[in-house]
Order: sequence, then structure tokens, then C-alpha cells
Amino acid sequence: MGSNGTSAAGRVDWVDYAKGICIVMVVMMHSVLGVELASGQTGFMHAVVMFAKPFRMPDFFTISGLFLPLVINRDWRTYLDRKVVHFAYFYVLWVTIQFGFKAPAFAAEQGWAHVGIEYLESFIDPFGTLWFIYLLPIFFVVIKLTRNVPAIGVWGIAALLESAHVATGWTVIDEFSARFVYVYSGFLFADYIFALSNRARAHPALALAGLAIWAIIDGGLVALGLSEWPAISLVLGLTGACAIITIGTLLAHMRWVNFLRFCGEHSIVIYLAFFLPMASTRTLLLKTGIIHDVGLVSVIVTVVGVAGSLLIWRTALWTRANFLFERPDAFWIAPKKTAPALQAAE
Repeated sequence: MGSNGTSAAGRVDWVDYAKGICIVMVVMMHSVLGVELASGQTGFMHAVVMFAKPFRMPDFFTISGLFLPLVINRDWRTYLDRKVVHFAYFYVLWVTIQFGFKAPAFAAEQGWAHVGIEYLESFIDPFGTLWFIYLLPIFFVVIKLTRNVPAIGVWGIAALLESAHVATGWTVIDEFSARFVYVYSGFLFADYIFALSNRARAHPALALAGLAIWAIIDGGLVALGLSEWPAISLVLGLTGACAIITIGTLLAHMRWVNFLRFCGEHSIVIYLAFFLPMASTRTLLLKTGIIHDVGLVSVIVTVVGVAGSLLIWRTALWTRANFLFERPDAFWIAPKKTAPALQAAE
């Protein structure tokens, strides 16, 4: 392991830890809010989800843009293969899988014709939890198209879009406006982010003090209802991303909670598959009523969502259903690389 956390395999340890924290928080959010909606109650985990809301997705998108400087000048064929076709394949596959599970319920409410229409609409407006991998290729293409445009201008426009809190009802427009600044920040400020990580690794006590101050400010603004105000939301998103990067660095330095690192290495696997064990466990626990505490139910659903998705992945590999998580040769438009098939960003 190098001094900057780079392993012999070329992976950066703190990036995997940070991605692991991100994906667990995403599963937690869907699990907690899903349980609370279905039960009509609010549990103790609600406060955790609200605390993480200002930075939960900003840090994921910031990390997704972190390695773009290394690949931005690739030829368009290779770039589109890695950054568009890659995610498009998994989106089409998994939106179809999700519809397969949810279609009977949709049909019972509005008929099978509506199911077909909604399925087709999912290719225009991303469906459910899969909007993240729908938006990533759009972000990557826009960044490559604007690479010769003055960066300060692009970042300024992106920051204004985030602060505008655009709400058209169309996920593509709304989430692009809200999240592009973070992907672009990861791309534009990558050197500074790696420097931040190096400083946290060199001065852990100072890093912990900074994290304590950040947590108090973030929690206070959330409690006061100010966290989603224009400009404040942007600052909290960026500082939260830096905080998660710092936490990931410290965990990697201490070699603690290696399960988070494993989750980070397989974050897209979890993102694609967690909906099934999460929804199944939520339904089972709420219908049986064996656990009455909504917060505890939320914790269990979160754990099963993460662990269950990894079990689905391992089962797919064992049964040679690799296509669920690995893009088949037929769907490559450029020569294959030797790196792992699934990465949130290179």
C-alpha cells in the first residue's frame, strides 16, 4: 500500500471506504423512509437519514467525478464505451428486472397497458432507485463536451443550478440541476481532494477536530430547517463530501471497518440489487409484526438490503449468471480493459 493509499492493484483505499459509506447511506435512506411510509410511523433512524441528507448524494457524485481527469481525453469511442454504454447496459437490464417484480402491483392498480407505458417512460424519465446510473452517463458526456470551456464558468453555472432548486417534476432535469456541480467539482478539484486526503492521513487529530465541527454545523442547520436553503445546500453538499472523504481516509489509515471498503469496491452491485432484499424484508417484518420498534426494523432492513444484494451477486457468479453484474462482450463497443467490470468511476 502506497503512502497515498494506492494498492498494488491500482485501487485507492480511501476512495473505496468513502464509496462504501455512500452506498450504505443510500440503502439506509431507502430502507428507513420505506419502512416509515409503510408503517405510518417515524423511528429513531429518521434523524440519521435527515442528518445525512445534505451530503448523501453530493459525496457519491463528487467521488464519481474524481478520476475523470485521467480519462477525459480518451477518444470518443472508448470514452462512450466506458462512460455511457457501460451504465446504459445495467440500467436497461435492471429497470427490466425491477419492472418484472413490480408489474403485478402496477397492473392491479391501473391495468397492464399502463405497465407497458410506464416501462417505456422509464427510458425517458429514470425509474425508482436507478436514476443515479441513468444520470451518470449524461454528466460524463457533458463534462467531456465542455472540457475546453473555461472551467470557472461551467462550475459557476452548475452552482447556480444547484442553488435554484429546480423542480420541474422530470427527474433528469431536476437531478441534473441539483447534482452536476458535485460531479464537476470532483473532476475539477481532484488534485485538491487528493491533497485533502493526504493531509487527513498525516494529521488525524486535526482531521477529527474538523469532522466534529462539521457534524455540529450540519446537524444544527438540518435541525433548524435551513439545510435546503439556496447556497447553504451547496456548501453543506461540498463540505459533506469532504467530510466523507476524510472519514474514508481515516478508516483506511487505521484499517478499520473493512466491510465498508468491500462495499465500496462493489458499490454498483449493491446499488443495482438492494431493492429486492430490502423490499422483501420490509414487507415480511411489517406484516408479521414480530418487531414493534420502527427504528429497529429500519436497521434490519438496511443490513439485509446491503448483505442481500452482495449475496445475490455471489449467487449470480456461482450460477454463471454473470451478465447481471458484468457486461457481456456483445455490449462492448471498444476494446475491453483488464480492470473489474463494475466501477462507479475510473
